[in-house]
Amino acid sequence: MSKVSAAITAVGAYVPEYVLTNQILETMVDTNDEWITSRTGIKERRILKDDGKGTSYLAIKAAQNLIEKNNLDPKSIELVIVATATPDMKAASTASYTATEIGATNAFSFDMDAACSSFLFGMSVAASYIESGRYKNVLLIGADKMSSIINYKDRATCIIFGDGAGAVLFEANDEGYGLKDEYLRSDGTGREFLQATYGGSSHALTAEVLEKGGHYAFQEGRTVFKNAVFNMADAAVKILERNNLTKDTVDWLAAHQANKRIIDATAQRIELDEEKVMINIHKYGNTTSATLPLLINDYESQLKKGDNVIFAAFGGGFNWGSIYLKWAYDSKN
Repeated sequence: MSKVSAAITAVGAYVPEYVLTNQILETMVDTNDEWITSRTGIKERRILKDDGKGTSYLAIKAAQNLIEKNNLDPKSIELVIVATATPDMKAASTASYTATEIGATNAFSFDMDAACSSFLFGMSVAASYIESGRYKNVLLIGADKMSSIINYKDRATCIIFGDGAGAVLFEANDEGYGLKDEYLRSDGTGREFLQATYGGSSHALTAEVLEKGGHYAFQEGRTVFKNAVFNMADAAVKILERNNLTKDTVDWLAAHQANKRIIDATAQRIELDEEKVMINIHKYGNTTSATLPLLINDYESQLKKGDNVIFAAFGGGFNWGSIYLKWAYDSKN
């Protein structure tokens, strides 16, 4: 009997309609299109403008897109995981609300947060539930409304982040497709360099904090960039070496879309040709937990059954890693 593995069998996505271009940002902060593009590769990002709509709105839309595209009965879903750094609220699970709203009434659900590595770590969790034999399918959603914690007077952060969501369905597979290996790491000494400090249990959200903008995300760009370049590339190299993969046998690199220079550095480290590197940072910016599933959705029509896909991510915490997955189906389009 073949070992059960966890394979992605369906994808979906959603991005808001409003497009925040570099040209619009030029009117908001001291920056310009050439400066942003040359340093990040970002041309525009999507922003959820509607009042009262949070990360759950994005997650629900992405899940509904997956369900509709694949004629999936939501009652067949056994677990819903929402990977996010921007949950709707502190106490009530965004995943629980999402599951109910999409009709996944037979599923249990929970949120998980590892900053920009949330979806990558979520892949490991989803696969583990399936490999245990207890569950046959898991809906993993990566969603973030980063605009809710961004200061649009801070050019160091407002040029980078966007809002969006992507969803994938993991199902049991006995043909050798799916998640094959993972290398995941964390280093808590790095949390001071990238965080949204106030609003958690250690730093209360007060009127004074709000007045000073302490509730917004902060990052020490140079330190984060240096660590991301090294660790994301290093994790990808380790995955290739452990699985005897080479630049010729890897079909795709799906790297977290934080900065075009970081993506390029990872691809160059594993000597991968440019046409094998998934890129959409120019359209969406850094959507944190949503970058990897948005990549899969955008490239779904090009993916072929048996393709070797290397995922890599780096995020605040610090959290980082790489996953090797063998794609399980030909495009349905």
